[in-house]
Amino acid sequence: MGAVARAVALVALGWVAAAFTIAVLPGISADGAGDVLLVAVIVGLLGAVLRPALAGLLTWIGWAGVVTGWLAGQALIVYGALLLAPGVHVDGFWPAFWAAWIGAALMALGLWLVTAGQPGVVTRHLIRAHRRYRRDVVRTGTPGLVMIQIDGLSAPLARWAVEAGNLPTLSRWLRTGHTLTEWHARLPATTPASQAGLLHGASDQVPAFRWYEKEPGRLVVTNRPADAALVEQRCAEGLLSDGGVSISNVFSGGAPTSLLTMSTVRSGRGPDRYVSAYLLDPFGLTRSLVLTVGEIVKELYQARRRRLRGVEPRIGRDWGYVLLRGATNVLLRHLNLALLAEHVMRGAPAIYCDFVDYDEIAHHAGPIRPEALASLEGIDAVLATLEEVAAAAPRPYRFVVLSDHGQSQGATFAQRYGLRFEDLVGQLTTPGEVVALEEDEQEGRARVLRPGADRAETTIGRPEIVVAASGNLALVYLARLSGRVTLEEIEQRHPKLIDGLVAHPGVGWVMVRSGRDGPVVLGRGGRRWLDGDRIEGADPLDGFGPHAADDLRRHDGLAHTGDLLVNSLWDPDTQEVAAFEELIGCHGGLGGWQDRPLLIHPREWPAPTGLTGADAVHRLLRHWLDEKEAPCAAGSPTPERPSASTRSSTSPSTP
Repeated sequence: MGAVARAVALVALGWVAAAFTIAVLPGISADGAGDVLLVAVIVGLLGAVLRPALAGLLTWIGWAGVVTGWLAGQALIVYGALLLAPGVHVDGFWPAFWAAWIGAALMALGLWLVTAGQPGVVTRHLIRAHRRYRRDVVRTGTPGLVMIQIDGLSAPLARWAVEAGNLPTLSRWLRTGHTLTEWHARLPATTPASQAGLLHGASDQVPAFRWYEKEPGRLVVTNRPADAALVEQRCAEGLLSDGGVSISNVFSGGAPTSLLTMSTVRSGRGPDRYVSAYLLDPFGLTRSLVLTVGEIVKELYQARRRRLRGVEPRIGRDWGYVLLRGATNVLLRHLNLALLAEHVMRGAPAIYCDFVDYDEIAHHAGPIRPEALASLEGIDAVLATLEEVAAAAPRPYRFVVLSDHGQSQGATFAQRYGLRFEDLVGQLTTPGEVVALEEDEQEGRARVLRPGADRAETTIGRPEIVVAASGNLALVYLARLSGRVTLEEIEQRHPKLIDGLVAHPGVGWVMVRSGRDGPVVLGRGGRRWLDGDRIEGADPLDGFGPHAADDLRRHDGLAHTGDLLVNSLWDPDTQEVAAFEELIGCHGGLGGWQDRPLLIHPREWPAPTGLTGADAVHRLLRHWLDEKEAPCAAGSPTPERPSASTRSSTSPSTP
């Protein structure tokens, strides 16, 4: 479709939307159809002229200006058009305000109906929106690298989804120039640990998704901006430090341009231009809001269907999750795509972006349930769009797709046994003296979309016991005793605790450090001393994977690891674990596919077999970044695609 045809189609849709809005809304009237058509034309012209300048002005004003502009900017444009059209009558600003929102929603719905199944429409919009950046960049033959993280996707599930035809873009890439490599995510298999490794080569700085630091008496939760920044301070210079861009990550990788990234979000600073532009773009936010409503309706239907069919395991999916799913699966995905497209058109040398859609839905629905798999199809469509945008960029681009961990499924600990894990710990120790923190992983991610997102670190002082659960792994701390507390000290202070945990059917194993024998793993049928690898009775790590013992030896040496490490059961018959959080799909411990992420990369870029740990993947990515010019210079193939007609953030620089 040519430019003229697209303009005619948009005006026609605007005409229909304006006609319907004027017909149903009190306070606005028109003498004839021609007058309504004139309104649609004026709205389009005013928007094209005023929105870029308005985005810059509102960014300068700050968050209040951006929010006001989002609410009233389109309304002012519509109000001006209604006043300029001679045959249209409007009774003040407020009818125009409601007309703007109704008309924008109808336009978004109309665009979706007209362009359904035509991803090229989104591509063309992104190229048009960002082509001005391309004009300012010197073209180069040196390729850039786009790294897309699909949060929580295991390699076995990815292979199945490709073979089933659910991921046509990845399938085509794997047939024409890429290969899929599985790697092992060392304990803990969770996003912050893996990203500290992938982006900084420092996975040893993160013992779990949340943990307790005894010296200051604080809980560290890595989906809180202040805590993420604290951890990044402890990491080395990152993967993206040489002019790269970080988008929607936990850590920045040292990128001079860091957008929607947890460790670089700060309160007290206004929005950047990219947020203003997205909020004011009717193809952007308004379209996303309409699709978000559709996502919410879909979630309500899917949850009800699961209840009626009696699907197990399942958890209640409250309104907090319903809204969060809409935010992560539509709003954040679309914003990520817009940011990726902009920086590809700017010619960024390296970009790393995390898409959390699948991980969030899999937590609540299950990693292999239809709604989770459908989110993968959406991300696959994003890859297709990015590929088309990259073809118009001022430099060639290569793509790497990877995940940070997988997920395992199962009914939760509380569902199975009628009490939460921290309640069990309280029964075995001192009731009322156990502190546990619970917070949804992606709730913190959604926080980066809100002004004033930062939170101070959580200082909880010195309770008797702190329980920090991450998926099906729990770290238990005797907070009033300094340093790593030994098995002998724990048995003396709380004689029922270790034996009670080991005997519970929901517990797979407990690791504790003995003052005499070093780290030991305890199970109901036996124990395993990690120093010397001696086993007595049944091996408690049997069934937890070939890396279990090595992972636990490493974890025993991490700063701030728990006095006790407790892993849930692993049922080899049902292939299920039992999360200590209220999550059907979980990760963070051992058992199942949660430690089996993937790496999809150009075939001519070799990856070693048996790739173990995020730090090893970081070194590989660094090598590819340093050497990426060679494959293209040698004429290496890029995926064939059918033709389709600093530190910048809401924050100052990370310390």
